Amino acid sequence: MRIAVTGSIATDHLMTFPGRFADQLVADRLHTVSLSFLVDQLDVRRGGVGANIAFGMGQLGTGPILVGAAGADFGEYRSWLDRHGVDTDSVRISETLHTARFVCTTDADHNQIGSFYTGAMSEARLIELKTVADRVGGLDLVLIGADDPEGMLRHTEECRSRSIPFAADFSQQIARMDGGEIRILLDGAAYLFSNEYEKGLIETKTGWSDAEILDRVGYRVTTLGARGVRIERVGEDPIEVGTPDEERKADPTGVGDAFRAGFLSGLAWGVSLERAAQIGCMLATLVIETVGTQEYQLRRGHFMERFTKAYGDDAAHEVRTHLG
Repeated sequence: MRIAVTGSIATDHLMTFPGRFADQLVADRLHTVSLSFLVDQLDVRRGGVGANIAFGMGQLGTGPILVGAAGADFGEYRSWLDRHGVDTDSVRISETLHTARFVCTTDADHNQIGSFYTGAMSEARLIELKTVADRVGGLDLVLIGADDPEGMLRHTEECRSRSIPFAADFSQQIARMDGGEIRILLDGAAYLFSNEYEKGLIETKTGWSDAEILDRVGYRVTTLGARGVRIERVGEDPIEVGTPDEERKADPTGVGDAFRAGFLSGLAWGVSLERAAQIGCMLATLVIETVGTQEYQLRRGHFMERFTKAYGDDAAHEVRTHLG
């Protein structure tokens, strides 16, 4: 099963300031702020929802096709993804813009000052899915992840016009989209991904009830945090899957992307939706135990040991045949 993952590609530059921002601010001079903070730590991490999801799928061996836009500085990041099983040949490289970047400084009180540079991400709207499909011999599913909003709309419309099944996954972009755009992006989706809060926001912005949205999509997949995930379809009982026990909680960033990577890998393997959700929850657990969205290691033996403990021998036997 050939799955294309569209979405943002970015790097995060995360800095730590040992003092307090508040101590550097003068109340009657806030209209002319000019400050520089000497930081004592810098972490540069790979990120972007499209790249995070594709990385997870690559770790599971399902050969995802990453579709997004990056800058000429993407070379090292591309090599990293290539080494981890991601097809990056459909990433558009901008001639003028850098790869999207998030720069953030955190103080001793965990207050943050950050900036997000969209950069090359704005060129995602120039990517045609037909070119991607022709290169790989057709597409069986396209995930429309958070990206340049116009690009998300274009990819969705192209999937409809070419009868390519697609999954809608607005995540971070839902806050800036209006109801009309969200209705366009979800109508006819084979899968609609969201967390619990986003689920309510989708209903509020579209003006559609839960039942009306279910009528417009194949499956509605809602992640429930520590409670796992719920999968709904019109006329069928909901499927609910819990999460494995965590060994530690290090960083929740990228957990949703990891779930999607596992779930989509399950679809690629042709397992049941329940099993796909279990794979997604297991991968998400590995990510929450690691600082960074692509810093976890998927050791097959360790993965299967914990998967067996969480979901039983029968489930583990089925997954093991695909995981290798």
